[in-house]
Amino acid sequence: MTTVFTHALVPLALGAALDRRMVSGRLLVAGAVCGVLPDADVLSLQFAVARGSLLSHRGFTHSLGFACLLGVLAAVLAPQLRARRGAAFGFVFLSTLSHPLLDMLTNGGSGVALGFPFSSERVFFSWRPILVAPISAARFFSERGWRVLQSELVWVGLPLAGLALLIWLWRRGRSPAPDTSIS
Repeated sequence: MTTVFTHALVPLALGAALDRRMVSGRLLVAGAVCGVLPDADVLSLQFAVARGSLLSHRGFTHSLGFACLLGVLAAVLAPQLRARRGAAFGFVFLSTLSHPLLDMLTNGGSGVALGFPFSSERVFFSWRPILVAPISAARFFSERGWRVLQSELVWVGLPLAGLALLIWLWRRGRSPAPDTSIS
């Protein structure tokens, strides 16, 4: 898995690039939470859930079905998120879906049950450049954890920052120039 920081970074970068009228502060926070939420399934390690089951790590919560479920919940809660229903669904769906897609780029762990409910097969991308993060805090705060953060910066952080900047510049170039005439 990638770290909690990187999972939250995708929705934050997307929100920074989009119009504030589309992504309110509340929706941005919901997207960041939903970008991290699939890893709540690590609790399955405490309850002896069979590895590879849909309730184990990288199972149901790392799927299209889960992302869709959270997107629908966001659409229902759109007024509280200060967003239109379609924007709430789309932003939360993409924020949640970014999580398993990032995990599929890591070089370790089990595959992701991305296709659930249509398939329970665990999958990875064929190209996996991101170092897998340790689950335990003790192992994270070590030389290995530092290497993981560097890997995530190179393969996720910098490309996201560049993409967000390009989208922001494109949007800025499309907005009308302010009227500076004196009447």
